[in-house]
Amino acid sequence: MAEPVEVLERRIDALRAAVRRSVVAGDTARARALRAELRAAERAWDEAIANLAEATAPKPEPVATRAVPARPVTPLLPVREQVHDALTLLTVPAAPKLIADVHEAFFGTGGLAAGRLTHLRRDERRSYETARRARPYYLCSALTAEYLTPARGLFAVSTWPLERRIVGPLSPRVHFLTAAVRIAERAARLPRVSAAVTRLLWRFATNIPGAAAPGQLPATVDTRVIIEAAGDELEVHIEADRAQRAAAADRARRQLDDVAQLFGHTLDRVRGTKTA
Repeated sequence: MAEPVEVLERRIDALRAAVRRSVVAGDTARARALRAELRAAERAWDEAIANLAEATAPKPEPVATRAVPARPVTPLLPVREQVHDALTLLTVPAAPKLIADVHEAFFGTGGLAAGRLTHLRRDERRSYETARRARPYYLCSALTAEYLTPARGLFAVSTWPLERRIVGPLSPRVHFLTAAVRIAERAARLPRVSAAVTRLLWRFATNIPGAAAPGQLPATVDTRVIIEAAGDELEVHIEADRAQRAAAADRARRQLDDVAQLFGHTLDRVRGTKTA
């Protein structure tokens, strides 16, 4: 049975504290093991939140028996909530196109087009600066590891740890592989895989060595093979990527205020801070 969200949150807090104690004590073996437990708990939390969102989503009205003129689909949720649902499934920063495709595949057509996200991050920043922490979450920027400036075109969630919102040199590939695993895991639990989900799986499978065989048809893509192939490549990159992001996150905490940690800073300001 899946653990309740509250239990997972307490477990994550406890694991983070344990990791910190192990690092301070110089016990690298235990710190590594605890980090693995922490990642598993965070994945379980993300999954629980996504399942909660699905369970509480409004149910569609019964279709009338009499034919009615076709009308444009009206979103049941605000755009920011649709984006949050997609990012929660992915668990990594993502571009508007992937966010829109994930939402269409797993949460149904709700009018979420990539172009509608153009001004969303700016609106989120304005809302945060007007009344900080008035909302349970904000859609924010991923930050570049080198300069701590906004990563172009990438959305993240304010409740994620700062390390997860950092983009280092290896992060684009790590994020791609992580997204592939999350999408395949969610698809594997569906009673029926839609054409939109199949297209999404195929897009990832064809860009991961060993995830799709030569001449294989999209409809025959195997979620287990995607998860295994992506996981194998992740093992190559993930530790170096995590170390780079952790170092950048430590620097961000020292140099940036709350707003800049979420939405990034200008390059001149960050350079000035670094040389002060």
